[in-house]
Amino acid sequence: MKKLQWAAGVILGFSIIAALLITSFEIAMYADFDVYQREYEKYDVLSDLDMTMEDVMYVTHKMMDYLRGEGDTLSVMTTVEGKEQDFFNEQDRFHMAEVRTLFIGGLNIRLGACILAVLCLVFLIGTKADIRRIIPRGYQISLLVTGAAVLVLGIACVVDFNAVFVQFHHIFFDNDLWIFDPAEDYMIRMLPEGLFYDMVVRIGTIFVVCLIVLLILSFIPKIVEKRKGLA
Repeated sequence: MKKLQWAAGVILGFSIIAALLITSFEIAMYADFDVYQREYEKYDVLSDLDMTMEDVMYVTHKMMDYLRGEGDTLSVMTTVEGKEQDFFNEQDRFHMAEVRTLFIGGLNIRLGACILAVLCLVFLIGTKADIRRIIPRGYQISLLVTGAAVLVLGIACVVDFNAVFVQFHHIFFDNDLWIFDPAEDYMIRMLPEGLFYDMVVRIGTIFVVCLIVLLILSFIPKIVEKRKGLA
């Protein structure tokens, strides 16, 4: 039974980390839309698009709402290069539909991770496990594995983000419709590679900070126990 309890503790830890990862994506992408305006200014996308910031932000809001599942078709009428037209073309719509499937799938994974975490907790409580010891230790073990993966990925992104970016698309998409021509496509002009790099850094920072906070909290039961032993 103890082995099962420890296994449940580790699974609980991984479940929490998985939920935190998806939440970090959501926070980075949706908590502060001003970050997009700062990115657009940083990479001077207005000049490449010949659009006003107000129109670009309008397109951004609509696009991000679509990724969350709002609306059936990604179509936004706006003024680009002095003409009133749909900002997105058919290739944009196809690729972003695939991206939306990934994003919504991530939200479903988070829900599943939360349910699994609750089930593990119920099991530990029901079997009268030493949760003050097993849960913190289980999280620390799962964090050790996750931390190694995050470190390797982080180094890879710093060394050659483009290679990581390309490999990501090869893994998650079974076509080459994610490859856009800036001369023909407005969306890729609005979303340069540098913006994606900055967003990955933003997501990674939020994720790592959350992991560190939980790591610190995981040591509290042991500290309290030691103090009681000294009292």
